[in-house]
Amino acid sequence: MPTKELSATELHLWNIVESNPNKIVNMSIIKLSQYAHVSTATIVRTMQKMGYSGYTSYREALKLKNNSNSTFSVLNEADDKISSVITKNEIEMNNTLHNLSYSTIEDSISLTKQAKMVYIFARGLSESIASEIMVKLQLTGKYCEFHSDPNIIKTIANKIQTNTLVIFITLNGETEELLTAAKKLYKHDIPIITFTTNQYGKILKYSTLSFIGYKSKTNYFPEYEVRSRLPLQIMTRIFCDAYSVRTDFYKNN
Repeated sequence: MPTKELSATELHLWNIVESNPNKIVNMSIIKLSQYAHVSTATIVRTMQKMGYSGYTSYREALKLKNNSNSTFSVLNEADDKISSVITKNEIEMNNTLHNLSYSTIEDSISLTKQAKMVYIFARGLSESIASEIMVKLQLTGKYCEFHSDPNIIKTIANKIQTNTLVIFITLNGETEELLTAAKKLYKHDIPIITFTTNQYGKILKYSTLSFIGYKSKTNYFPEYEVRSRLPLQIMTRIFCDAYSVRTDFYKNN
């Protein structure tokens, strides 16, 4: 919408918001009204004339624009090699979020709520993620244990009773001791939630619910198996935060 169709007061307001985006993005409509010395009705009317449904939608568009500019400014300042590093992480994050299923999140929360006890199994660099999940679930009052020793994992898998949930954190879904444990649990109808980045991982056929993240093919440490755990971190954080929200834990603290 051309600004020439704005009244003098509306044009005055529009010039203010366009000239001060960093201030405006954090202002409520009341604050903006006081800052620009115009009525809230003028603000709404101006935003509608400029193609927005109202002031809230304008602020959301402004936030997206600011975030986009910030991201690209980083890439513009970096050389090609560093830009590729940043882009790799961006792609992993975006594709992992796109892979998420709302029903899987809700079902995983339900399984966790119903379980009297939660076991978490992980190996290697995934252990730190598993440890974080354990702490967060314990904070909500859920009895939870984390194990990484292969012999302990196999032994416990033989003894786990009903009313228990097991969570596997495995980048490739092929770790031998985790597979062995998953097979035993599956045979005894123990629910399993798996976080992985391999949609073809063997462990998935034994899993009740699966979170599958996106893993980039690029590895900056090619001689070692130390691929990025960012997708696993994103998915497990969403799972823990969603569980906290659904159990109202965060409201009580």
